Amino acid sequence: MPTWSWIVIAVVVVVIVVLALIAGASMMRKKRSDRLKDQFGPEYERAVETAGGQRAAEKELLARERKHHKLDISELTPQSRARYEQAWEETQAGFVDNPSESVSEADRLVTEVLRERGYPIDDFEQRAADISVDHPKVVEHYRAGHILHLAQKRGDIGTEAQREAIVHYRTLFEELLRPDHEAHETSSERETGTDTAKGARA
Repeated sequence: MPTWSWIVIAVVVVVIVVLALIAGASMMRKKRSDRLKDQFGPEYERAVETAGGQRAAEKELLARERKHHKLDISELTPQSRARYEQAWEETQAGFVDNPSESVSEADRLVTEVLRERGYPIDDFEQRAADISVDHPKVVEHYRAGHILHLAQKRGDIGTEAQREAIVHYRTLFEELLRPDHEAHETSSERETGTDTAKGARA
């Protein structure tokens, strides 16, 4: 066989190998993207918007996962769970007489639960990022409640907005109090219910 034939064969083999590697890498990226979309849900779309693109967003979400794996997150004991449930009932009951105090107390209670479970609480944005790994379906409620809480501190918030803040905080609070497996099941059911409702309205 002429030398040039071997050269052609070698080039073809190299091209095939390169194409296979490209296809494999593309498949791995797609599987990674699908996993992140499935895990983070609406938080994935938020990350794409805030990070400025899919690649940057996925890099950010993967970094969240790596950091989260280093944390020592634990469930609440039944005693702690009962204590927080009682505290929340008192906070919610006090809303009628002092809504601003109830919103502040709701923010404090959520922070206390996070601390006891093992989440770092020094920085709000990092706190929300850590929460999003375990509770991606409800972390946006935490952000919304926190925004309203900050607005309340500035004095530009009404009673209806304060009521919304309590609802947002309660959504995450209840999720944090549940054992992890129950919280994940409830999140999935809530997401399914939302999708069903959207379909019914379409």
